[in-house]
Amino acid sequence: MIDFIQQYSPVTQALVATMFTWGVTAAGAALVIFTKTVKPKLMDSMLGFAAGVMIAASFWSLLAPGIEMAEQMGHIPWLTAAIGFMGGGLFMRLADRLLPHLHLGLPIGQSEGIKTSWQRSTLLVLAITLHNIPEGLAVGVAFGAVAAQSSSATLGGAIALAIGIGLQNFPEGAAVSLPLRREGMGRTKSFLMGQASGLVEPIAGVLGAVFVLHMQNILPYALCFAAGAMIFVVVEELVPESQRNEANIDIVTMATMAGFTVMMILDVALG
Repeated sequence: MIDFIQQYSPVTQALVATMFTWGVTAAGAALVIFTKTVKPKLMDSMLGFAAGVMIAASFWSLLAPGIEMAEQMGHIPWLTAAIGFMGGGLFMRLADRLLPHLHLGLPIGQSEGIKTSWQRSTLLVLAITLHNIPEGLAVGVAFGAVAAQSSSATLGGAIALAIGIGLQNFPEGAAVSLPLRREGMGRTKSFLMGQASGLVEPIAGVLGAVFVLHMQNILPYALCFAAGAMIFVVVEELVPESQRNEANIDIVTMATMAGFTVMMILDVALG
């Protein structure tokens, strides 16, 4: 499988991988065709699982290879990691402050970003879209990094990251389409809105791959940047949303650990 994938350029690899992650988002959104709701405990657990996957991916697939690559390139590893990681977090903080969006379960009066008159449905989609920007970027950077031919960035590791991101995109697609359906929107429109939140991933993935291919000297920073952006999403949104119901905190915590374990296994086994 890896030999087959190697014949394509890193940009094409990133595009195919992020099309896969978008496809899983669409699969999650497709739940709305069969039901209007999912039990809160199950939805919270899926979001917790997604958080665990993203935490593991941030370290095993991005931060650790970035630190190792920085050392190989003669950079100061801890400084490179700190600058890149915090840069990713600050970038997401700025996007969070500017992009209008609404978190799950909140009234429209608590929307964040620049104030607009946009509908609640649009704001919910934009909230998940904001999640997906760093995910697509991370996959693109990971595939672009393989072109550097460094022992710290492998094609297997990039594939593992794409699989992990895909797995955690399933609940994100459902988290958009199901609330819209409960609010009275039709099945088809709810599905289309839910899958649309993942369309940004192929765009971000291709841009990430192209960027690092043309600026390989800052590749360690780019890997750490993507890690910081993903951790911001986990701490600022996924964890609070998954643990909003206190009765489910214990099972959600275990789901988060399960997500971390699955992503860790994927990366160690394939990378």
